[in-house]
Amino acid sequence: MSWVAHTSDGLSYLERPGNGPVLVLLHGIGSNAASFTPLLPHLPATLRVIAWNAPGYGGSAPLAPTWPQAQDYASALDGLLDRARVPEFALLGHSLGALIAASYAAGRADRVSHLTLAAPAIGHGVPAGEALSAPAQARIDDLERLGAEDFAKARAPRLVHRPEDNPEALALVQTAMRRVSMPGYGQAARMLASGRLLDDADRLWVPTDVIVGAEDQVTPPEGARRVHDRLHAKARGTYTELPGLGHALYQQDPVRFAKALRQTAAAVV
Repeated sequence: MSWVAHTSDGLSYLERPGNGPVLVLLHGIGSNAASFTPLLPHLPATLRVIAWNAPGYGGSAPLAPTWPQAQDYASALDGLLDRARVPEFALLGHSLGALIAASYAAGRADRVSHLTLAAPAIGHGVPAGEALSAPAQARIDDLERLGAEDFAKARAPRLVHRPEDNPEALALVQTAMRRVSMPGYGQAARMLASGRLLDDADRLWVPTDVIVGAEDQVTPPEGARRVHDRLHAKARGTYTELPGLGHALYQQDPVRFAKALRQTAAAVV
């Protein structure tokens, strides 16, 4: 079964109906809900799968603050899942989505049965309102200077390991990245700048797994290992490093990524 598109109170999301457990997917800063499409056929057919377009992405309205925090996105997600009548679910966040997922799970452990942080962005720890970190500012400047089309051409190859040998994955990443726009992307870049995933990792008590591509240049394995090591013993699940994959690991090899999910979150996926 394929996606069904929904809009709820200014937020758009894709859903694959199912009569089993619920899996919620949060995309990264240069992506959108549809980026999870290659993964969908490799997930159990009984799963109800929900992939949101974060505020300011796809058909979702941006958040009110110019410089939102991870908890602002988490609050928006909480409202969306209330309206979608999802009382309990497994949560997977990729890259920037991991910052949101960790913030959500730290505050709403009653709703999250399992957490997966995929290629997690740790954040730069810049206090809101101060000068942006150089990488975050460069993201905003590049999008405004180049426009979305050339921005995607310039940035997408870094997300795929050996992009010259993986043209299909590269095309998927570029297609998603061409759709980013202001103000949503700027808000997300500011949230990345002030993000502190390691602090939220200290507050996690739900079972948490970490998956990363061994060749990830954007959020390298070293950072993913730091997140995993920071987890409390009761929350610390499996750490999985997938050889030959870069940042866009679930697009480059959805079969292996889905297998890793089934191994780490067997009770859910």
